[in-house]
Amino acid sequence: MKNNIKVQRAIFNLTQQDLADKIGVSRQTINAMEAGKFVPSTVLALKISRLFEKPVNEIFELGEED
Repeated sequence: MKNNIKVQRAIFNLTQQDLADKIGVSRQTINAMEAGKFVPSTVLALKISRLFEKPVNEIFELGEED
């Protein structure tokens, strides 16, 4: 699954730790999502979507292999 979390963080001027604190996960979880090594749960994806004020499908996208 592809995502643009890093871009959204930059727009909102958030560090990985800032984002992690706001949605209740570790900084390592944010790092893993940005690297494409971790696919978030539905609840986590919705929290990120709400924080960035964007629909989930504007932040997360299925890749060819998904």
